[in-house]
Amino acid sequence: MFNGAPQTRAESLAQSIEALIGERGLGPGDLIGTMDDFRDLSGFGRATISEAARLLSDRGTVEVRPGRNGGLFVAAPHPVVRLRHTLLTVRAMPTTVADAIAVREALEPLVAADAARHRTRRDIADLRRLLTALGRATTDTDGFMRANWALHERIAEITPNPLAKAVYLAMTRCISDLSAHATSDAHARPAPGGDHGDSDEKDGDEKDGGEKDGGDYLRHRLEVHAELVEAIAAGDPERTAAAVERHRTPR
Repeated sequence: MFNGAPQTRAESLAQSIEALIGERGLGPGDLIGTMDDFRDLSGFGRATISEAARLLSDRGTVEVRPGRNGGLFVAAPHPVVRLRHTLLTVRAMPTTVADAIAVREALEPLVAADAARHRTRRDIADLRRLLTALGRATTDTDGFMRANWALHERIAEITPNPLAKAVYLAMTRCISDLSAHATSDAHARPAPGGDHGDSDEKDGDEKDGGEKDGGDYLRHRLEVHAELVEAIAAGDPERTAAAVERHRTPR
């Protein structure tokens, strides 16, 4: 049961423990085993077993209870943990950049408004630092896309809404993963016109990586992001909403 090592011994053991939960039909609160049990079954040392327990705890799979009656118990999954597992499953399905963009775009006003209401001095400093990095990338379309995603992920980190944050970040990373394929498709057919480019696959940000107006277009998008950052920094939800609307609208 405890054979095989996909990457490390701890990861192999964690995978085996997850399989054990399913094989035994264990539910939330059930004891999976003690540290001594896993040492006897696997032959691994205490450090490896502790690392496997940490990995499983981080995933929300197990609860680690210390003491004489302690060990690894099946955790009752938090709603965010269940959502993350669902998103991982969705990412394994055939999809398009447009699907991820549609979800992210629907969340954009909420995420930005939350950022305006809850930003701290550190958040503001981080956003301005990332905006500077975006400005340095206006001659490099691939670099501009990466800097753009980093900025939006940092904005999303501010929201106190864990569900909105989890979905938004998952969609941004999905767009990042799939964008190479979308870019290849875009180069294979003409744009329908204007700055919308391949509107079925890319929103304002994803078109940042296109060749629509070269440096002029990227500088325009930089100005759009600068206003978004400053609206958030000012703590002004109405100004932020206007900046989000402008952000959605290609020049």
